[in-house]
Amino acid sequence: MARRAGADAIGKYARFVAKTWSVVGYFGMVAGLLGLLATRQLFSSSPLVIGIQVLAAILFLWARMTFGLRSFHLAANPTEGGLVRSGPYRMIRHPIYSAMCLIAAAGAAGNWSWESGLCVATVVIFAVVRISCEEPMVAERYPEYNDYAKESWRLIPFVY
Repeated sequence: MARRAGADAIGKYARFVAKTWSVVGYFGMVAGLLGLLATRQLFSSSPLVIGIQVLAAILFLWARMTFGLRSFHLAANPTEGGLVRSGPYRMIRHPIYSAMCLIAAAGAAGNWSWESGLCVATVVIFAVVRISCEEPMVAERYPEYNDYAKESWRLIPFVY
């Protein structure tokens, strides 16, 4: 019984740490996007950049609508309702983060500077931090997640 209580305490602590880091990841992604916005490097007059960002915004909205209202939590927190594997989630496990990274990368590509590169790196690094916090919790709640992970890409199709 004492061993079980110790394991539960470690599990609670690990979840607390993961949730805390997921909040850091969220604010890091937002900070990178705000950095691009503040330096006027998020948007471009390039038709290619505009097209990529529009497609990324559509991906973002499609993912949000597919997942529904239950999906927004500041801290990583798997919700009731089952594992979502439809819509953009068929191919990408984190399409909302993919869209955020794509919007940032396209804006920086259209306005390249060391500042924009740093902002994009911030968005991507903190997206990976958040993903690293979320995935173990989702896998714990939904055992079928491990099979889903083998059939889908984490963030960038055919890359990662």
